[in-house]
Amino acid sequence: MMVIDIHEPGQTPLQHEAVSAVGIDLGTTNSVVAIAQDGQPQVIRDSDGEALLPSVVAYGADGSVTVGAEAHRRLLEDPRDVVSSVKRLMGRGLDDIKTLSGVLPFEVSVPADGDGGGESGGMVRLHVGGRHVSPVEISAEILRAAAARAEAALGRPVPQAVITVPAYFDDAARTATRDAAKLAGLDVLRLVNEPTAAALAYGLDKGAEGLYAIYDLGGGTFDISILRMEKGVFQVLATGGDAALGGDDFDHAIAEHFLAERGLESIRMEPATVKTVLSLARRAKEELSSRDSSSFRLEFNGEATFHPLDHDMFNALIEPFMTRTDAICRQVVEDAEIAMEDIDGVVLVGGSTRVPLVRERVAALFGAEPLADIDPDSVVALGAALQAEALTQGSDTLLLDVTPLSLGIETMGGLAEKVIYRNTPIPVAKAQDFTTYQDGQTGMIIHAVQGERETVDECRSLARFELTGIPPMTAGAARVRVTFAVDADGVLTVTAAEQTTGAQGHVAVKPSYGLAEGEIENMLRASMEHAREDVTRRLLVEARVEAERVLMATRAALAADGDLLDTAGRAVIVDAMARLESHLAGDDRDPINAAVEELDKISQPFAQARMDRAFNAALKGVAVDALVEHETD
Repeated sequence: MMVIDIHEPGQTPLQHEAVSAVGIDLGTTNSVVAIAQDGQPQVIRDSDGEALLPSVVAYGADGSVTVGAEAHRRLLEDPRDVVSSVKRLMGRGLDDIKTLSGVLPFEVSVPADGDGGGESGGMVRLHVGGRHVSPVEISAEILRAAAARAEAALGRPVPQAVITVPAYFDDAARTATRDAAKLAGLDVLRLVNEPTAAALAYGLDKGAEGLYAIYDLGGGTFDISILRMEKGVFQVLATGGDAALGGDDFDHAIAEHFLAERGLESIRMEPATVKTVLSLARRAKEELSSRDSSSFRLEFNGEATFHPLDHDMFNALIEPFMTRTDAICRQVVEDAEIAMEDIDGVVLVGGSTRVPLVRERVAALFGAEPLADIDPDSVVALGAALQAEALTQGSDTLLLDVTPLSLGIETMGGLAEKVIYRNTPIPVAKAQDFTTYQDGQTGMIIHAVQGERETVDECRSLARFELTGIPPMTAGAARVRVTFAVDADGVLTVTAAEQTTGAQGHVAVKPSYGLAEGEIENMLRASMEHAREDVTRRLLVEARVEAERVLMATRAALAADGDLLDTAGRAVIVDAMARLESHLAGDDRDPINAAVEELDKISQPFAQARMDRAFNAALKGVAVDALVEHETD
């Protein structure tokens, strides 16, 4: 068991002068900051001995900003001035946020100029406390408060940090987190996936090796990762989750239950009343995690009602969410190409894992009691602190995270060609060569996409840029190498370079908002449910693209050298082209492929005649002796 000593602020025995970076778990409900020295991590507590910093920010009418416990206390008094659970909004757009209006009952908008004037990109802004603030700015306040707590304990500034993010945070959410740290005055050494940080805390402390599942159920996100721990190497084999599933959903289920007993619906209520009910629901959840039953008093609009709640009813209310976590866990184990019985242990992370039903379901699913001897609220920050120490002072430990979804580019016909497949360890850089589609093509649009489906319209668009300067050549002659590089933080850069001229273009992918609620989970599920039809559709599109290419090349050949054909020969080729064109609108690739083969066979004599003409033209005026001499050389 890891034992964490508690000391008065500024009295910890760690050698503070050697600590140059901290680990911060930027959580949905609570955040935690920790430091490490000589491989010994320690949570930094406030003057009251509290390790948890509520991820709540209050904006006062006088321009003041309050973070943490005091802001949380104001949640009921001034709900329109207080923001909580902002992590759910990181990297999201306006359309995404509309689905979360019950979680964050604020009016939201995007800047009129569409770009937010800089740091926030096109990210939404919340109208709170008479201000318009972005999730990046709100998260920056939380990070600033966490850094201030560390500085108070260490007695000097700490400008560097390792910050943890859910494994399923996409590129936009990770970039938003980095931007928030920058606003808070912090240099981010690394963004580390929360499950990996938890594994680091357990692995180094316990000397654990083997296969472990990291089950992370926090206030707003759920992650499950399968890691192999061996000789100081922590490799993520597979990861999955839901970016909008957590203890907040338990609270909402309880709140809706209480309101239903009063004949009310939250969607018809004022934001202040919603927060009152949610606060009571949260208290009910916490009490029922240690008691069999209780009764809760709900008062608003001058009327008080009492609502009994026991374990059975509580479990029934959260059962749908547990079913979702079970399905995600099974899929991730399958993705890791292992069996449940191969897993040596399950590590619990996140305050919501204190709920008895969660622990029961985890034990039943994995066939073993989960590991919970490190405080699930603190374990991620402790792992981040260890990584911060490793990055500033050196370590033999190596962390290998993975990409949550495949990355690739759009090719002709709207196909998605994968370059980096999901669950590839990062950092990683992979390249693939592509070519031009038309004769004389001098430019190419590079469209980077993310997802598991076979066509671009079923994947998520990440970024576009144009590569120019390709020398005009015959279609298929140019070689354009597209490189996808994902750094240790999971941030993507795409580069395209034409191999003969060196013409190059690149883009650091920084979309203005991230995936919609549950979109990653839905994308993975859809890729499995539609696998057969996706492959069939891809093969049809490929057949059409090849047919169009053959038709285009044949038309160009007829225009350039049609005089080599007599009337009958030309008519045969034109008829074959017409038959091919007639099949293009159909949904069966076999007739298309057969018509392409027929046209290719019929055109072979014409192609040979064109080659002979080109060869003769090249030799015109060249003496035979010169050819012989060249051959001899």
